[in-house]
Amino acid sequence: MLKFKKKVVLAMSGGVDSSVSAWILKNKNYHVEGLFMKNWEENDNNTYCSSKKDLEDAECVCDQLGIHLNKVNFSFEYWEYVFKKFLKEYKLGKTPNPDVLCNKEIKFKAFYEFAINNLGADFIATGHYVRRKDFKKLSFLLRGVDFKKDQSYFLYTINKHILKKCLFPLGKMTKDVVRKIAKRLNLVVFNKKDSTGICFINPKNFNNFLNTYIPQKKGNIITTSGKIIGLHKGLAYYTLGQRKGLGIGGMDGVKNIPWYVIEKDIICNSLIVAQGVNNHYLMSIGLIAYRLHWINEIEINDCYLCSVKVRYCQKDVECKISIYKEKMVKVLFKYPISSITPGQSVVFYLSELCLGGGIIKSRLPILTL
Repeated sequence: MLKFKKKVVLAMSGGVDSSVSAWILKNKNYHVEGLFMKNWEENDNNTYCSSKKDLEDAECVCDQLGIHLNKVNFSFEYWEYVFKKFLKEYKLGKTPNPDVLCNKEIKFKAFYEFAINNLGADFIATGHYVRRKDFKKLSFLLRGVDFKKDQSYFLYTINKHILKKCLFPLGKMTKDVVRKIAKRLNLVVFNKKDSTGICFINPKNFNNFLNTYIPQKKGNIITTSGKIIGLHKGLAYYTLGQRKGLGIGGMDGVKNIPWYVIEKDIICNSLIVAQGVNNHYLMSIGLIAYRLHWINEIEINDCYLCSVKVRYCQKDVECKISIYKEKMVKVLFKYPISSITPGQSVVFYLSELCLGGGIIKSRLPILTL
């Protein structure tokens, strides 16, 4: 009796990670097909979005590896479920993370459903640097072994039932090894730069892009003592802890000590600043998180001990979690952390295990303005 190969549909971005993932899966004797997702319609050029070039690279790699490449347009889904939410949060003065939303709504929802229902996949796969481990009929999300590339921070919203159907071929590899494999295979993308910034735009062009959707609304830049020392171009264009681009270098204060954004006053449309990266106004002893998602259920009593990340690539900090209000938790750090930013994701870990996370609603500062 013939044994049919399990079918895996891999998210192909035209980058080196998904390309090497395709080769690994094929070598593991899966029936592999790629799926290229177009998630952005407007300004499809090198300034904002490079989907045309990425598609060409994905097609070339699939030709080299001898696998079929499917194509789908998720621009509507991206606009409705990722970008609209992204803009809404920015208008409120918060700093959302669209990569987290993109993974939740596109890669592990729209892509998953299309691959399973339309393409007959047994599994889906991505080039994320994370691992899946199964234990007693449950699937757990683990960090990638390459600490610098671990992407579990962006995947904490994954549904546990979908996780069972996910393959992550690069989870046990380092980026250096992945590039060496791509070069050895002579894949056209072996030296292609990694994408940076949010899903669809280079960070260098971000403010110009944002101005298309959120008009500038100027206001005062003020010190903690209430002195006006400059003008900002709109609160949406700044984030807590920001130093560059304030235009107030050398203004008042102690000479040669840079200014940092420490607060946004939405009501008065004021940007509040203080000097020094470790000034007390930037430091927080904890935070309040909401919109929580636990990959597998955990029981939080009065004090749950684990570690926490409040931004990507940051080292973990030990913390205590307790119930704050309905569907919220209070997180207390072992030591104060700088630049806690409402709207960003907070992700919890037990060693290598990613427990889940939530959105930072507010911070618990050392000092109150």
